[in-house]
Amino acid sequence: MESQCYGLQAWLERLNDSDLPALAAVVVELQRMAENDSASVQQLADVLLRDASLTAKVLRVANSAYYNPAKEDIRTITRAIVLTGFESIRLISLSVSLIDGLLSRAPRYQLPELLARSFHAAVQARNIAGFLLSKNQEEVFIAALLQHMGELAFWGCGGAKADELGDLLAEPDMDAATAVQQVLGTSFNQLTHGLIKSWNLGPLAVFAHEPGTAKSAVAQAVHLGVRISEVALDGWDSPQMDELVQQFAVLTGISAEDAMQQVLASAEETVKVAATFGASKLCQLIPNTDPEQIQIQREQRKARLLQANMLIMQQALQDLALMISARADVGLILDTLLKGLHQGAGLERVMLAVLADEQTRFKVKRAVGEGTQAWLSDFQLPVDPRGEPHIFSYVLRNKEALWMGVPASYSLNDLVSLPMRQSLGAGMFFIAPLLAGKREIGVLYADCRLSGRALKHEQFVAFKRFTELTGRCLEALSARK
Repeated sequence: MESQCYGLQAWLERLNDSDLPALAAVVVELQRMAENDSASVQQLADVLLRDASLTAKVLRVANSAYYNPAKEDIRTITRAIVLTGFESIRLISLSVSLIDGLLSRAPRYQLPELLARSFHAAVQARNIAGFLLSKNQEEVFIAALLQHMGELAFWGCGGAKADELGDLLAEPDMDAATAVQQVLGTSFNQLTHGLIKSWNLGPLAVFAHEPGTAKSAVAQAVHLGVRISEVALDGWDSPQMDELVQQFAVLTGISAEDAMQQVLASAEETVKVAATFGASKLCQLIPNTDPEQIQIQREQRKARLLQANMLIMQQALQDLALMISARADVGLILDTLLKGLHQGAGLERVMLAVLADEQTRFKVKRAVGEGTQAWLSDFQLPVDPRGEPHIFSYVLRNKEALWMGVPASYSLNDLVSLPMRQSLGAGMFFIAPLLAGKREIGVLYADCRLSGRALKHEQFVAFKRFTELTGRCLEALSARK
């Protein structure tokens, strides 16, 4: 039963026996051919001819301008192997099988996004390997392509479990690895290893899947290709991309400028490869190299990030209003506050810093949003360091909410200290004092710096309203003690 599928072995059996038998059979057979030095053209042709649909698709790809620029007429698999090459046809066959085996299942959006990233990684890795190796470039392509095979198989064939995991990952502050372990009873990495071994994909694929221990040129090419495909989603001009391009340059002995041009050329080539393999729907998911298209893709990715939910926000406001007269504890009040601001108002990071150590410093009491858990232990801010006020102490003393980063607050920019910028980053943010009547509790902070989206007026209105209601709840709670 699907609901009882839990643990590595259970998932391997399900994927191999129920959902991916055709794909697994093709992959295993093609890999067996690769390991057999005496494998003939006819033997490879025989494998492909067992599946008429696969044969037709391989011939279509072999006749494409990408693989057949001379426009030779290729009507048989045997001729395709002779003209295009044994390894190229094997690569084409595996790629087409992977696309058909997964995308035909009307999967969740995670699968095409991951498959697009896998093809991008494969092309990047193969082209990097071209600088280092005289052969095995197709093997590098396949190793990078299958780097996330376990996760691909799950999103394509996970059914209700995929829906369950998708919902869990959408929860604020949910750690991805923890969520995967909770739903599957194993990790995607372990699932990939298990599939690679059960499909007998040979030492290269397994070895390349362990970049931390791998030292060979092929493993470095695979690892670098995979990392480039991941980091490219955040743009080509990020510090992380600069570091990867520098690694590429050092590894291959070319200049950083040439390495960057090769990376961009590989991204453009990936679009052609995806279209050639019959996966045109993946093309728009591959990072574009045109500046205008890069911006469009960034905006599209931002749109998939946290969005405001009016129902959640209104419910949280109603709950806080009721808690003023009810006997709610502090934990419930603060949970409602953060949920309303994060899931309701769509603020990506929210932090409550309270006065601590006899009101000499701000200490983070609660935080929600990606990467905010470190604030609970790392964020240190004296209330009035050496008599020099900062924005936290300023809003608490003046008892006013501020929208920093807009013209009305430019005069206060000097109050955002360097240590504060180092901890929180740069850009717009909301900040307000949290007061229980006249008693100073601390400061509430919120931003949307994960995506870089500008804050909105309606978010600021909600931020002030939540702060006010929370203060009234805390005041009422104090009065009853």
